[in-house]
Amino acid sequence: MWSSDELDLDAYLALLGYDGDRAPTLATLRALQRAHVLTVRWATLDSFLYRRVALDLPSVQDKLVRRGGGGYCFEHVVLFAAVLERLGFAFRAVSGRVQLGADSRRPRPATHAMLIADVEGARWLVDVGFGASPLEPVELVDGAVGEAGPWPVLLRWQEVTHGSEGWAVHEPGEGPEGPAGWKVRQVFTENPQYPVDFAVGNHFVASNDRSPFVIRPFVQRLRPDRLDSLDALAWTVARPGREPVTESVAPGEVPGLLGDVFGVRTGAEEAALLVRRLAGLERDAS
Repeated sequence: MWSSDELDLDAYLALLGYDGDRAPTLATLRALQRAHVLTVRWATLDSFLYRRVALDLPSVQDKLVRRGGGGYCFEHVVLFAAVLERLGFAFRAVSGRVQLGADSRRPRPATHAMLIADVEGARWLVDVGFGASPLEPVELVDGAVGEAGPWPVLLRWQEVTHGSEGWAVHEPGEGPEGPAGWKVRQVFTENPQYPVDFAVGNHFVASNDRSPFVIRPFVQRLRPDRLDSLDALAWTVARPGREPVTESVAPGEVPGLLGDVFGVRTGAEEAALLVRRLAGLERDAS
């Protein structure tokens, strides 16, 4: 299903620095998710620069594993699903709607990819492609709190779209549909998704004029104690318990920032194209 026969598992695990047990246990899943989220880079450069993102496994692992590039949720999930399939985990893929506090009665498109793993008698939400993803799986039960990482997440079973119930992932904040101190990050149902379904969502996100990832580049890097985000030319550093700090960067500074802060490598031609496109955004905004 997930082309795991084409996976270079040893190269992937070497990138993660993982040499632990490969048995399909909860301990293995926890260790792999933590290592993946902290190591494999998250970026939308291909959408912004080329309006195309390849989802076949050889292309994904070439970019994310061998070349040190960054990808978004569909790419991360295609890679991680192949890993879980190779290791013998039982799981399904699902799609989510990223709300970030918006009213679910005006649903956004289901363009976020996740996995649900069945391990040791329980079901676990595995979300490795959000950027600021949880560092460990979260048990799929109402009221579960995932506290691995700089910020917790809360799972609730509730109305998610127009009278339909499903799962809502909450993050700290204030929103119309979460308990006090929480806002809805994304919602999803358990309807199984397959590679062909992700290909459809990926086409919209990568190429449609209304996709935010086509309009500007967005890059994130999560560490155990901070989150760096680059939204076009705005670089934000967020730490738990502190106000985020945002500064503007010049187009010519971005390729160096990507490498030094975000760990995303770009070749000379791609870096030059990125600078030109960012300079165009800067002119349009002035």
